[in-house]
Amino acid sequence: MSEPTAETKMQFLFALRSRGVTDAQVLDAMEQIDRGPFVRGLFSARAYEDMPLPIACGQTISQPFIVALMTDLLELEGGDRVLEVGTGSGYQAAVLAEMRAGL
Repeated sequence: MSEPTAETKMQFLFALRSRGVTDAQVLDAMEQIDRGPFVRGLFSARAYEDMPLPIACGQTISQPFIVALMTDLLELEGGDRVLEVGTGSGYQAAVLAEMRAGL
């Protein structure tokens, strides 16, 4: 899949905001981490929709709202560390790494 357009990114972030995600650091991290490379195959065209999607080995990549909500609820501060178990596609881990870089 090609790089998402500015409009696609804007709609992606708007969908998160409209569901109540307001933490600027979470939104910034999710803007920086492109979900597209984490979704391959038949569902790659739907990477920017707010829905879980199938990935390899019978797993799913969580819907962006759930990733944003879980990340927001952590209330991360500088120096915090997170251990993610069962990383699946690695999308949540990438968002968390971006958050840590920005703290």
